Amino acid sequence: DRMIGEKLTGEVKHLLKHLIYSSRPFGFDQNILNGILVTSVDNNKRDQITGALICRSDLYLQYLEGPTDSINETFHKIQHDDRHVEIKVLKEGIHAERLFPKWAMRDDPVRSWMWSREEVDTGALDKISASDAFNIFQRHSKELLNI
Repeated sequence: DRMIGEKLTGEVKHLLKHLIYSSRPFGFDQNILNGILVTSVDNNKRDQITGALICRSDLYLQYLEGPTDSINETFHKIQHDDRHVEIKVLKEGIHAERLFPKWAMRDDPVRSWMWSREEVDTGALDKISASDAFNIFQRHSKELLNI
């Protein structure tokens, strides 16, 4: 069941904003992560936001998609959350279809094709292009179809 938004007329649908950002965790541990996920799932369902969070002790990489106002408000909260440091927007855009229609927030273990800790430490997130960031989540969403 896709939550693409209300139909305006006939086949015209609201467009969705997507935003990809990276940050480094401050004080990362499993309890903090669990707290973020529980809160995110509840808030995101309410705000019609779906997405995915790739996380580990040195990296958060998150894809958010939903109504523009909801995405902007959620990202504003993230920017003021002291559990995140070095927040960097990697890509913003508009699209009609969700990549993660069934996930209020998909938590996923790190994939083998992600960066090593050394690559993150030497600036992998500073070098990534918007299209490469988007491709990570496109690939991730396709993998979910095979689960």
